[in-house]
Amino acid sequence: MLASGHIIQIRIWRLPLSTEERPHGLKYSLFYGRPGERIVGYDNEAGKGDHRHLRNLETPYKFTSMERLMADFMADVMREQGND
Repeated sequence: MLASGHIIQIRIWRLPLSTEERPHGLKYSLFYGRPGERIVGYDNEAGKGDHRHLRNLETPYKFTSMERLMADFMADVMREQGND
């Protein structure tokens, strides 16, 4: 937990096989928020594919690399930290 009370949680799993839904072979969940409140989230929940959450808005996300995923997530976190 950050001093502000916010949480950053990053979970990434390498899958044993790539699938049509997860061709990159990864399952991931990136979270920034407070207990009970997601402010920024990136994940690829089964049935939804790669997508991101910015507060109450959910949009598709084009996964290109782990480095790009982390950079995009952290850019959104930094932008939201400026709004809190």
